[in-house]
Formats: sequence, C-alpha cells, structure tokens
Amino acid sequence: MKNFIVFEKLGEGSFSTVLKVKRQSDQQEYAMKKVRMGQLKEKEKENSLNEIRILASIQHPNIIAYKEAFYDEQSQCLCIVMEYADQGDLQQHIQQHIKHKQYFQEIEIWKMIYQVLLALRKLHQMKILHRDLKSANVFIHQNNYKLGDMNVSKVAKKDLVYTQTGTPYYASPEVWRDQPYDTKSDIWSLGCVAYEMATLKPPFRAQNMERLYKKVQKGLFERIPSKFSGELMTIIGLCLQVHSKSRPSCIQLLSNPILLRNARQFIIESRISQQAQSSQNVSNILLQTIKLPKNLKYLKEKLPKSKYIVENANQSYDESLVNSSFLPKINNQKEIRLNSSVPPLKSDRYQQQLQMSQIYSQYEDRSKYIANSVQMLEIERIRQKKLLKKQQNLKISIIHQNAIPYINCSSSQIQNLYQNKLSNNEQNQQKYNSETPKPIWWG
Repeated sequence: MKNFIVFEKLGEGSFSTVLKVKRQSDQQEYAMKKVRMGQLKEKEKENSLNEIRILASIQHPNIIAYKEAFYDEQSQCLCIVMEYADQGDLQQHIQQHIKHKQYFQEIEIWKMIYQVLLALRKLHQMKILHRDLKSANVFIHQNNYKLGDMNVSKVAKKDLVYTQTGTPYYASPEVWRDQPYDTKSDIWSLGCVAYEMATLKPPFRAQNMERLYKKVQKGLFERIPSKFSGELMTIIGLCLQVHSKSRPSCIQLLSNPILLRNARQFIIESRISQQAQSSQNVSNILLQTIKLPKNLKYLKEKLPKSKYIVENANQSYDESLVNSSFLPKINNQKEIRLNSSVPPLKSDRYQQQLQMSQIYSQYEDRSKYIANSVQMLEIERIRQKKLLKKQQNLKISIIHQNAIPYINCSSSQIQNLYQNKLSNNEQNQQKYNSETPKPIWWG
C-alpha cells in the first residue's frame, strides 16, 4: 500500500471496499478493491482468488483490465488493482437520469448493447459465465462501456453451471428455478440492463420474492416508451425469452441485421481497437486455479504478475522489471552513460501507437492505390474519347471528299454525275472480271 496514494472511496460491500488510488511510480489513477480476507469463509476467499484469475487471464477493450494483486499484511486485505473507470458505472448514470427526468438517447443504448456483447463473447469463448451482469457492473470509461466485477464469475466445465447466484432483478428464469444454466443466462441479464436503460426501471418488479419469481417465469413486461424504435424493443424481446433455447447467443446477436444497422458507427472503432490489441500478441489463455495457502503470507507467490503499461521509460516503470535480474543495478548516477549501446526502452503505449500507425498506413496505401486506379481509368477514358473524336473527324473528311464533285451543281447535273459514276463502276468491274485469270480444271 505504500506505493499508492488513496484519494476517495468509490464503493463498499459487506467484506470489501473499492478505492480510487494513484500509483506513485507512474502517477496514474487506478481502482483498488480491498477484500478483508479475515472475515471471509473459505468459499468466499476462493471467489476472490477466482476473480483475480479471470481478470488476469483476459485482456479486452470492453472488460475492466487487471493491473496487479497483492496481500497487505498490515490490514490483512487482498488488494486487487484494476483499471479506473473515469465516468463511474451505469447505475449511477441511470440514477442521474431519474433525478433529471430524462431518458437516455437511443444511440447510447445500442452502444451499450453492442460493447457489452463484445465483452460477453470474449468471456463465453473462454467458457466463462459472468453470472452477475447488472447496471452496477457495467462501467463507463472514456465514453466506452466496460464489463467488470468478476467476483462470482464461473468457468463452465461442461457448458453448464449448477451454482445459483446473481442479483434477483437480473436473474434468468432457469436460475430462479434452480436449474442448470449456460451462457444464455448472461443474455437474459443483458436484456434486463438494456430495458432498464430505456425505461429507467427493471423489467420485472414486485413487492416480494414470490411475486417477482412469478413475473419472471411468465416473462411479461411493459413495452418501452414510444420515443424508442420498435427495433430496440425487438432486440430486448429476443434477450428476454423465458426459454433459454429461444434466446440468441452472443454471436447470433452480433450478426443480427437490426443490431448491425443501429450500431454500425461503433463497429469500425471496436475492430480497430481489437486489431491493435491482437497485434500486441495477447495470449488470453485462462490461468490455472489459484490455490489458497493455509498461511496468507505465502499468497504473494501464487498471484499473477502485474500488467502495468509503461507510460514513459524515463519517468515511470514496472517494479517487476526493475527488480529483475537481467537489468544492471546502478548505484551511482555517474555510471549512466548517454552514448550507450543498449537501445532505449519503448513503452507499451509507444508500441500500440506504432501498430495503429501501421494499420492506418495500410488504409492509406489502399486509398492511394484506389486513387491511382481511378486516375488511370480517367486517363484511359480521355484517350478513348480522343480516339473516337479522331475517327468521327476522319469520317467527316471522307464524306466531304466524296461530296466535292457535287458542289455548285444542279439536281439534274448531280443525277447525271451519279449515273456516270455508277456506269464507270460497272465498267471497272467487268474489266476486272475479264482480266482475272480463269481457274483451270483438271479432269
């Protein structure tokens, strides 16, 4: 904790507290979740370690990024350092809209659906179920939606999960019935979040759990306000199908023409960010289960490595790199030589910018190629036009040459000249036939 400066408290749960902190080495702001391990049961401790395992395994632009995890012996807390969402969570924004009596713009709802679907697709591809998707777990950072809070996320071994968990207002019918469920349960929760964003209230509400259970099982809910399109209602209705087999998967929703038409302006941005991330050789391999030691002092050895981005090689650095054995220890400032043969360190942001510039250069080269092709086609069109004009001028000149004998002549004279010309042509043809040698037939 000595490497961080605590600013304010972002949230608090039964056994955990989320703080806004600044890391002294790079002067960047992060969110730190402090879990009081001494007050937790064994299962709850395993859930906390499982959250670290999942966060450290996944790197996606629409999922809150993992930075570091360590055990603070002084406070006996497990500290998880994550990406800080500068605009808070979606639930806070919904409360602000309720206070001001204003609805969200429909384009914002489409953006949330599309970006959260991208995050869910990544989780589901790794057979991970979020299991607690709600508006409080959808964060907003730089006007983009990110999925967070993997505390109760579960890795499905046989594509089905049997442990019942989640928030009642967003839980699927199969979870309410204590039946096995799969990735379609997250799709139901996404539909509830989208409905709440449109109407500023959950789709299913009741005064007690029994009535809420009946409403969820029936799957009946009011239509969203008329200011929103019928296409948005269609997508929400697809997500809120009572039978899980009737609900579409993430891939099916992302290929739905309605979603593609309404979220087309976010698709290019998401693809560029994913291409830039894939160029960094991100493995995204699920880490092994972190085993809880009997003595929490030895937990440090089992936690994943830190994943900070080096902002500046001269000002900020990753402590794990500084403490590594292949870097020489400098005890005296005079030992630093300017004309060193070792190349300067390049930050991850520099590498990302380099990859982005390469992507943009490819688009620029392609646009130049298209422009050159268009220019060549235009040159060829002009050449063909000149050639056609030249042929037309040639025809006109031939017509004028043939018309020279008939200039300044009367109609009778023109008729006589024309007949003389025909007779001359016939005589020339007869002369040609007479002079032509006849074929010799051999009998």
